[in-house]
Parts: sequence; C-alpha cells; structure tokens
Amino acid sequence: MGMKISADELEALFDALPDVVFFVKDGSGRYTHANLTLVRRLGLKHRSDVIGRDVTELFPQSLGGSYATQDQRVLEGEVIENQLEVHMFPNRVPGWCLTCKRPLRQRGEVRGIVGISRDLGKPDGRHPTYVRLRRVLAHLQEHYAEGVRVARLAELADLSVAQLERHFRKVFQLTPQQLQTKLRIEEAMRRLHGEDSIAAIGLACGFADQSAFARQFKATVGMTPRDYRALVSAPANGRRAPMAERVS
Repeated sequence: MGMKISADELEALFDALPDVVFFVKDGSGRYTHANLTLVRRLGLKHRSDVIGRDVTELFPQSLGGSYATQDQRVLEGEVIENQLEVHMFPNRVPGWCLTCKRPLRQRGEVRGIVGISRDLGKPDGRHPTYVRLRRVLAHLQEHYAEGVRVARLAELADLSVAQLERHFRKVFQLTPQQLQTKLRIEEAMRRLHGEDSIAAIGLACGFADQSAFARQFKATVGMTPRDYRALVSAPANGRRAPMAERVS
C-alpha cells in the first residue's frame, strides 16, 4: 500500500519554503491549513489568525470575492494548473506566481481544496537554449501588444514548436503565451498609475476591447483594472495592503 502524508505534515514541510504558499480549505472555503509564508504575506503573526476563516474575511472585498469564485470552481471539481497570477506585497509592489489548486475528494465527493502558489523565479541562464530563447523574449517584449504566432517564435529560436514550448517552460517557467500575458498585464498596471482611460489602456496593451481586458486583468491580478487603479492611487495611511490569494 502507498504511504499517505497528512495535511499537518505537509503544512510543516511547506513552512520551510519562503517562496511557496501552501493551503488546505474545507468544503465551505475556510482554511484548515496554511503555511507560515501565507500567514506572513497576509501581514499576520500566527497561523491561528488564518485557520477557520475564508478569503472574504482575510482579503478586501475586491479581492476576496474573486478568490471565493475561484474556490467555488475547484469545489465543483475543476483543477487549476500553473495559472499565472499576480499578488501584492504589503508595500503594494506586485509579484508574480504560478497557482495550482485541486479538489480534495473523500469517497468520490469533493470535500475541500488543496493548493500552492509558487513565486515566479529568475530565468535559468545556464540552460543550453537560453541564448536562442532570449531572441524570443526580445521579440515578445517588443511586440507584446500584437498577435504573435508560436510558429514564428519557434523560427526565431531555430526550434520546433514542441521544442520551443518545452524549453521555454524550463527556462522561464512559463509558456510563450503566458509570458506575453505577463508583459501585457505589467504594462497595463504601469499605465493604470496614470490618467489614460481604462479602455485606451486595454487597447494599447493588445486587448481586443475593454471587456476582454477587464476579464484577463481580473483573472490575473484578482481585481478589475478600476479597483487596481483605486488601490494604487489611495494613500497608504498605514493600513495593511491586500495580499493576493495567489499567495492564496
């Protein structure tokens, strides 16, 4: 028989990883386990400050509602794998992570959620294809707002499409499509500090219309462009900034 590891043991193991958030939630979305990375990123001191509470109690309304919706999808059986997301550190500086969530089943029924969010690390500059993939990166950085064909990116790297996607993920931990989304959202966040309209920012960043921009932004950042603009425009006044459950 296979050895089983309890959530308590996993929680203790993930306590040692400062760049990974680990959590378990029950069927009502309440935290039953949370590693210390999550506790600290929430600006809290003790694990007991998190356990028994749900995202709407721990995050501002603009974020908590989005995370609760995502949790509900998982409780209905959906598996979320390597979803590129942004979280906000207490100083409001954004950080990128890859989130995975899975339904926990007992006797075939979903009884909870287990998940991690891993900080996006630096590219692996020692990988044999790094120099060729830098050409792809430079192209995406220059043309992030345009429609980019993966076949064209593969040509730039002198690789097949399958090789490009495999090596790109190893070097950057992302697919080329995810990296383009990251570049677009980063530019949108930068522009939202200014005075341009949200519709104009979406078009400038390569989104077909304001609706498409709002959907992608909320899926990645956890709040609408309007809410993000309000967050970064508001005075800090000493209050704890929202942390994304992408530290979730």
